[in-house]
Amino acid sequence: MTDSKSGVPAAFDAGAASYDGLVDANPGYHRHLRMSAERMRLANGGKGLRLLDAGCGTGASTAALLSVAPDAEIVAVDASAGMLAEAAAKRWPETVRFVHSRIEDLGAAGVDGPFDGIFAAYLLRNLSDPDTQLAEFRSLLRAGATLAVHEYSVRDSRIATAMWNAVCATIIIPMGKLRSGDAGLYRYLRRSVNEFDGAEAFLNRLRANGFANVRSETVPGWQRNIVHTFLAEAPR
Repeated sequence: MTDSKSGVPAAFDAGAASYDGLVDANPGYHRHLRMSAERMRLANGGKGLRLLDAGCGTGASTAALLSVAPDAEIVAVDASAGMLAEAAAKRWPETVRFVHSRIEDLGAAGVDGPFDGIFAAYLLRNLSDPDTQLAEFRSLLRAGATLAVHEYSVRDSRIATAMWNAVCATIIIPMGKLRSGDAGLYRYLRRSVNEFDGAEAFLNRLRANGFANVRSETVPGWQRNIVHTFLAEAPR
């Protein structure tokens, strides 16, 4: 895989068949997604709400949203046809709709707002222009609605950076190569997390793109200060 962000969907296509097996080996992966979804504080089980799952992958983030908002309408979008096929093959209620599109091209794919919440898990660091996308997310949200960005961010903590690189070198990259036959996607994962905004820088990025009530929380365990929920609201 090259350094270009444009090649990310194709890399996920190649790794789609083995992806669920790899993330399932991380005991915190699904629990942390649910934690981020819970932090959106979606009322009444999501009844009457319309939510966007931006970068849904194989559907783990979609399932996390459903766990806290089972009555919501969910539009789940991903740029990787392979990952989306894995997601769509699972059982979902009729309120969930999967759309194959780059997140930058939602309008052309017939996806428009307003949404009562947007969940973006492991997406923003894979985009070449995160600022434009954040501004677009803000425009897609109803006034006062929440954007939750579930993402790796280690640059503000030397301990988190060291832990992340150690786990990548000894577990994630070797397991990725063993299961998929190619470690390129997982080497990219390591590098992209190291290069992504620190937590404070990303909070400032959210503010600069017009969001209000910006804050973040991390997760427990070894991924403390590695995985974060960044929360922000569209201005009222």
